[in-house]
Amino acid sequence: MVRFFIRALPRMILVFLASVLVCIPSTSFSEPAQKKLLIGLIPEMNIFRQKERFRLLGDYLSRKTGIPVEFTILSRYGNILESFNAENMDGAFFGSFTGALAIRKLGVVPIARPVNLDKTATYQGYIFVRKDSGITTARAMRGKRMAFVDKATTAGYLFPLAWLHENGIRDTAGFFSERIFAGSHDAAMQAVLDGKADVGAAKHSVYDRIRKENPRIDRELTILARSPWVPSNGLCVRKNLDPGLKQRLLDALLSLEMETEGKAVLEKIGALRFIETSVKDYDPVFDLAKKAGIDIKHYNYVNK
Repeated sequence: MVRFFIRALPRMILVFLASVLVCIPSTSFSEPAQKKLLIGLIPEMNIFRQKERFRLLGDYLSRKTGIPVEFTILSRYGNILESFNAENMDGAFFGSFTGALAIRKLGVVPIARPVNLDKTATYQGYIFVRKDSGITTARAMRGKRMAFVDKATTAGYLFPLAWLHENGIRDTAGFFSERIFAGSHDAAMQAVLDGKADVGAAKHSVYDRIRKENPRIDRELTILARSPWVPSNGLCVRKNLDPGLKQRLLDALLSLEMETEGKAVLEKIGALRFIETSVKDYDPVFDLAKKAGIDIKHYNYVNK
């Protein structure tokens, strides 16, 4: 009997240890809970105004998801892809071109975008000049100064590049006497107003917002060309974000219009509501890239 007990002892110990392991909660071995959500913002306008616009949304999403939501504003459009990885961002409100770039280069997943006050969830790019410039065609821009926004914007670079290509102009560096990268849409508009540039490009939503504040826009500028409609700035998240957290984030955005506090948030960012968004919504951007002769996956968007 004693000899049997001794022979069986190792097996009994293994059974005991196995039962202990089963009783230990699985959370002891799981990944640590996420402490915050870091979401990037592109600088479509003055960064201080941009930060103030999104402050209420950050507070709202923090309450709804149960995790502090922190927004970080990039100094330039082209910084956001590098910063997304370097700063371990969980998501970003990408512009349509930065969104297309991030989808191809980083594998991000679009989830939602705002519906503008004009009831669209899209925007156009404008190419504009001073009314007294005498510029009415693409050819008349030869030797002039061009104010782009950034090489990673649809309205502020991709569209004017595609438009110039369609008008037979391929080498913009040799075509314009100077190419200015203003950094934001309102800055590109101001450059043309102030006579620092002869031609400018900007997204229509910023253009229309500024024209309400500054009567000089209608008095002194005229729009020469408009782009196809592309998706408004949408929230994309990293591909490995916890599915439950991604769903809570999406639900919070979609429910904004139905809650009293949500209406104040929407008013602050200039939107009516949020709608779901998918990769297919970026097809017009990919088409513009083809017209501009750009291979998105290998595109160098650093301004020079």
